[in-house]
Amino acid sequence: MSGTAAPTRARLPGLAPLAEWGMRHRVFGTWLALAALPLLLPSTALATSVVAYGLYALGFNLLFGWGGLLSFGHAALLGGGAYATGIAIAHYGAPWWAAIGVAPVAGAGVAFLMGVLAVRTRGIYFAMVTLALSQCAYHVAYQAVGWTGGENGLRGVNLREVALPFGMVLDGLDPRVRYGLVAVAAGLAVAAVSRVLDSPFGAALAALRENEARARACGYDVRAVRLLAFVLSGAVCGLAGGLLAIHLSVVPVETMHYATSGLAVMLAILGGMHSFFGPFAGAAAFLLLESAVARWTEHWPLVAGTVFMLCVLFFREGIWGTLVGWLRR
Repeated sequence: MSGTAAPTRARLPGLAPLAEWGMRHRVFGTWLALAALPLLLPSTALATSVVAYGLYALGFNLLFGWGGLLSFGHAALLGGGAYATGIAIAHYGAPWWAAIGVAPVAGAGVAFLMGVLAVRTRGIYFAMVTLALSQCAYHVAYQAVGWTGGENGLRGVNLREVALPFGMVLDGLDPRVRYGLVAVAAGLAVAAVSRVLDSPFGAALAALRENEARARACGYDVRAVRLLAFVLSGAVCGLAGGLLAIHLSVVPVETMHYATSGLAVMLAILGGMHSFFGPFAGAAAFLLLESAVARWTEHWPLVAGTVFMLCVLFFREGIWGTLVGWLRR
């Protein structure tokens, strides 16, 4: 028995520096993971979905994991970016860079309108206000048939060509091109989120999460910090929505449904809400589980719910957070 345990003890210390390197270079590590993802997953389309939903969960985690604010209205932010990109392409024939660029602006705008009302509350009241406002946005999208397609969704979001400098034109219908476009945009967003967390604003956000009364006593404007965090979260989620619209070539109205808000909560907790890469790990685990189980039964949400419950009970730091903690130990 001692002969088999000794090699394990000899190997484990070498993993701790790997975890520390990942913590110090989280952006570069995420870029490497995005580059390798199509090779690790069964299809490029699934890899694209993982990146888009992972970015959505990362935007939610900016507010929930680091700010301590639980929102049930992030579907409105995702849908705002998705519809903005879809309308820009389907109704105005905008180029890909303009269509993607308008998504975070739309997400941030929706977040600002919601946040002005929501940041006056806290706790469960904040969650309920964001849920109510998100459902209002869902109703608006459902009724604006001329712009959003109503219950049929916004169709015709076809990115046929991706024009690059020096006269290069790529096939926008190629799944590899779409993944590259989504991965590059997500990689830039990841770097921006990391910079925000390392800034004085990130420290203020953490202080607010740990002890709001003490943060207020230190001179922080609590409502302003909350509102800015909500707007930044909306920008990231809006970008995720725009990338998802390009990936799917359609914006279903269910993008703004409250179930999509619940999905953000599930992905963040499943992957690890206190870890930087956790949302992407949660998205990969959830979508892989859905893809595998849906082949056998239409009741795959029951299996996903069971896995989520077990994760909450026995892996409180989520999949990625638990793995990193194990490597560091």
